Amino acid sequence: MNLTVAQLAESLQGSVEGDGAAAITGLAGLKEAEPGELSFLANPRYASLLQTTRATAVIVGGDFAGTAACTLIRVANADAAFAAAALRLGPPPPARVAGVHPTAVLAADAVLGDGVSVGPHCVIESGARIGAGTVLVACVYVGHQVVVGADCLFYPFVTLRERVTVGSRVILHSGAVVGSDGFGYVRERTGWKKIPQIGTVELGDDVELGANVTVDRARFGKTVIARGAKIDNLVQIAHNCSIGENTAMAAQVGISGSTTIGRDCMLGGQAGFAGHLHVGDRVVVLAQSGVMRDIPDGGRVFGAPAVPEREAFRVVAATQQLPELRKQVRELEKRLARLEGKGAQV
Repeated sequence: MNLTVAQLAESLQGSVEGDGAAAITGLAGLKEAEPGELSFLANPRYASLLQTTRATAVIVGGDFAGTAACTLIRVANADAAFAAAALRLGPPPPARVAGVHPTAVLAADAVLGDGVSVGPHCVIESGARIGAGTVLVACVYVGHQVVVGADCLFYPFVTLRERVTVGSRVILHSGAVVGSDGFGYVRERTGWKKIPQIGTVELGDDVELGANVTVDRARFGKTVIARGAKIDNLVQIAHNCSIGENTAMAAQVGISGSTTIGRDCMLGGQAGFAGHLHVGDRVVVLAQSGVMRDIPDGGRVFGAPAVPEREAFRVVAATQQLPELRKQVRELEKRLARLEGKGAQV
């Protein structure tokens, strides 16, 4: 779809600074953009690229005060506006045809809602129910008595183990496994004995799990990922964890069993959490932090073990001074040795 800058700005409830009649034919980053393409600036550290970008127009926030060599579309929220523009200008999603592919295997009592699309080599076990409009692209496994809501999208090689419950509008990317056994064993004289994991997993509405995310079923009760949570690739969520509404976590986060994460939290990549912790609402955990203690509402932590952000940064700053401090200590030791030598001579 081709739009003028002015047409696009109107749809985004933004204002134009520059040539509103210029045509927009696609999207790109500030560095890669070519004439005819739209880009955006959300992080001020990249503002200098507005002087060199070849983009025809760039979306900026309402508080942007710099200059640019291209037309600007000024909006309240640049990230949100660019996402809306992508829906209009990006390639259309693949067409999904309702129905069941001949190679799919469905139990006789599986229930499919209106408009469900079941792709090649999917398996749907006995007692499973799939809500209206849900798409199983290919090679998706839906276990016994699984319940799936409406308008979900499951990419190839998603696995939903037995008795898992999934809300509506949930997106599961390739390789995601929901309902794998929790890591539960008891040590005996002859080795490890498996503890049965008889609970389940519940995913709320509008949850999205990235590629190869693993969510373990509870030992008892349920592991819960609440409405609107967004989870990046290669995240591990252990048995009996609870993830609050609209919490987001980046790749390679690991959360040990029975830990509770509040709502509206942000967890940086490779952050790790010990078990049986309580993390409050609106908490920010910076990347590669190791969380060993509870965190109150609104906390910001960093480090391993994680401590309040300001304290952690002071430690980092002091650590960077160690080479110079070591040099100073050696000089002081030499001076002290000379003084002690003089004292001995007297």
